Amino acid sequence: MMTEEKIVLQIEGMTCTNCALGISKYLEKKGGQEVNVSFSNAEASFGLAEQAELDNIIQGINRLGFKVQEDVVDTEQADEVQEWSVFQKFWFCFVFTIPLILAMFLPFPVLHHPLVQLLLSVPVMIVGWAHFGRSAWYSLKVGVPNMDVLIVLGSSAAFLYSVAGFALGLGHDFMFFETAASIVTLVLLGNWMEHRSVQQTTTAIGELTQLQAETAKLILPPAEDGLQHIEHIPVKDIQVGQAFLVNEGDKIPTDGIVSWGKAMVDESLMTGESVPVVKHLNDALVGGTLLTYGSVKMEATKVGQDTALSKIISLVKDAQTNKPAVQRLADAVSAVFVPVVIGIALLTFFLSHYYFGISFQNALLRSIAVLVVACPCAMGLATPTAIMVGIGRAAKNGILFKGAATMEVLQKTKQVVFDKTGTLTTGDFEVLNSETAIDRSLFRSILLSLEQHSSHPLAKAIVQELEGMEDVKPFHFEEVLEIKGLGIIGKDEEGNTYAAGSYKLVSEFTDDASHSIYMVQNGKLIAWIDMADDLKKSSARTVSALHKMDIKTHLLSGDKEEKTAQVAQIVNIKNYYANKLPEEKLQIIEELKKDGETVMVGDGINDAPALAKATVGVSLSNATQVAIQSSDVILLNGELSKLPMAIKISKATVATIKQNLFWAFFYNVLMIPFAAMGLLNPMLAALAMALSDVVVVGNSLRLKNKDL
Repeated sequence: MMTEEKIVLQIEGMTCTNCALGISKYLEKKGGQEVNVSFSNAEASFGLAEQAELDNIIQGINRLGFKVQEDVVDTEQADEVQEWSVFQKFWFCFVFTIPLILAMFLPFPVLHHPLVQLLLSVPVMIVGWAHFGRSAWYSLKVGVPNMDVLIVLGSSAAFLYSVAGFALGLGHDFMFFETAASIVTLVLLGNWMEHRSVQQTTTAIGELTQLQAETAKLILPPAEDGLQHIEHIPVKDIQVGQAFLVNEGDKIPTDGIVSWGKAMVDESLMTGESVPVVKHLNDALVGGTLLTYGSVKMEATKVGQDTALSKIISLVKDAQTNKPAVQRLADAVSAVFVPVVIGIALLTFFLSHYYFGISFQNALLRSIAVLVVACPCAMGLATPTAIMVGIGRAAKNGILFKGAATMEVLQKTKQVVFDKTGTLTTGDFEVLNSETAIDRSLFRSILLSLEQHSSHPLAKAIVQELEGMEDVKPFHFEEVLEIKGLGIIGKDEEGNTYAAGSYKLVSEFTDDASHSIYMVQNGKLIAWIDMADDLKKSSARTVSALHKMDIKTHLLSGDKEEKTAQVAQIVNIKNYYANKLPEEKLQIIEELKKDGETVMVGDGINDAPALAKATVGVSLSNATQVAIQSSDVILLNGELSKLPMAIKISKATVATIKQNLFWAFFYNVLMIPFAAMGLLNPMLAALAMALSDVVVVGNSLRLKNKDL
């Protein structure tokens, strides 16, 4: 049976973006869909129609020289191991390379002896071939030659030419052992610096992961001695329905509800609010939050990948591996860059030696310098490092991007469309007044039984108001149907039809559109309800901040004209649309998009189509699940105040990507002619190439603390 399933593999051995590009190309050849490979997170995610092909794909990746981990790997620990390995190799090579470099400046005869130079360079070359050669060979196998191909060609050309000069006794002028060893040593230094720098760009996931508790205090069934016994178990072993004890200072081990006790919990990681929240019986608890005062017993309701924190981590990972258009362009350039550089190096050699009459040795050194200085590693790092830092900073500020491509679009925002209820207003309604032509107790029972079938904020408020009233009895409906933008319709056993909804429901019966909800029985108006909610404190401030950024604002609501106009006036939104059904909202969004990139902000089920239709959909963390699934950006703290920050972070991230790409292209375009003209020797070329990577990563790291 053909079922496409998302697969995530942990892959060891990726050292650069070209490694990831090679694996990505291989997965696409094998039928992978929506392939995303991240060398920094050591992960590959893709859709696969035939699950049976997975084993063959894993074997294929292993044959390419990488290793697919069967168990979940601590990528932070793996990075440290890889970093230390490169660091050790650098120092090993450095010890043998220093005498070769000193021989260029000091008059020690022993250091100038050809045999001594050969013996000093051999260990360095063995390390270089083992480290770079394996990667270079496998990159050629997948058809995406990486920077290691250039390093191997450059260092090997210098070494083999020197060996030939030594074997033929041609003298010191024909030997460049120091050049070969220096290339390997300096590039290893660059790799180590790169690993150190890239680690700093991936801290967002690490910090989120550290929020998760490691162990939990499982409450065991009562023992014969009548005492309550506690067992400490790993969080990964928690099962739904188990009971746990959480004391002061403990992290909540998983999502659940309070089954006993009272406590104060710091939920700032989810809400952005530093003030602890009081938790009573049956209140929800979020895994990873901190119990600051008190003690509770809890029942686990969600575990593993289903918890709120795990979903946030998953969203951040997906966003970091998602490629914006500018990175796909850089990948395409990198894929053809290495063959082009090899061609330029060969052309440099032949023109220098045969056309300009430069000696064979100098022509060879020029071509080697071209190979080394033109490595496109900085180009490959330009986008992913900036994306990782940008996504990480956004996550720390309570902003989740579902994909890096969203940042590229969001930074172009021309206008923002707000829903009213639950977005600009609190959504916490209260019933102010009601009138009914039937028995009030029966009216309440019918209303409660209808509104229980809706997730609309008005419906939730009514249910909360009516539940627990002594005179409210269950009213049985044979069938209930919710019509978005209109209301709830139910039919009882006797065939009577009841409906509760907006003014559109009763526009044929009355001209009075001033009430919040109307109730109809068999086509006749029998009741109405007045309700109100407050404006969010951050609404006017958010709109003002957007106006300062030259972004137009609109208010789009299904509520009546009077209330919509009132809210629009308070928050200073000049353009508003009232009494709109979901399909009408779609049409308005479609028209607005013609004027530029349009962001829709909403939280209700009836907002989901508009969120999906907008250029970028933004939902609040307390929104309905449908709205969250339809959106591209989620504001975790449920407040609008983070929206301008999301746009600013997007702009800063895209600007950083452009700066990085400019530097990478500028560096290559500038340095290749210098190398070809003999103004840059291979050793300086290797050092310059390593420093270019650090410059790009360093520029990305500026995003962490950049003023926005």
